[in-house]
Amino acid sequence: MRILAWIALVVAIGALVAWYLSYTAARLDRLHTKVEGSVSSLDAQLVRRAEVVREVAGSGVLDPASAALLADAASASLDAADVVALHDKVRADGIGAQRAGTETMLTEVLRATLTADVIAELRDENAGWPEVVERLRSAGQRVEIARRFHNEAVRDVCRLRRRPQVRYLGLAGHTPLPSPVEFDDRLPDGI
Repeated sequence: MRILAWIALVVAIGALVAWYLSYTAARLDRLHTKVEGSVSSLDAQLVRRAEVVREVAGSGVLDPASAALLADAASASLDAADVVALHDKVRADGIGAQRAGTETMLTEVLRATLTADVIAELRDENAGWPEVVERLRSAGQRVEIARRFHNEAVRDVCRLRRRPQVRYLGLAGHTPLPSPVEFDDRLPDGI
């Protein structure tokens, strides 16, 4: 009788451990899916921002040199988006270091060309561009939120993958460890 009790206890503990490992593996899979979705969302928001910046460049309010700088930076951002393949697998480096550099450059050009005077002129009702400034502000905020959301998802994955049971039992499989996306996404002052 005691042997049956011990066998039942071992089976119950084994079932509990198996359930916990299965739950952890499923959670890790969900987190990796969340990272994949956040990379796609960030990519979409970056494309949206670049399109609005190109519209601002063509507004006619900026001087030709500033408009050309903005248009070139926006085109570089859109070209970088075309090069990145996000749909086949989770990118371990998010959007990639080269694309992050391109997006930082776009932010720097935005902050250099959209001075307080230019923003005030764009917001002027007679110019007809206040809705473009609002779309630019909205697109910039969405980029910030999407980048933060992605970085939080990456932190969650890294935190779970640091657990000993995940590392030693190989619950992550061959999925690369994702890395956070870092680039300057601050909006120009006054937007």
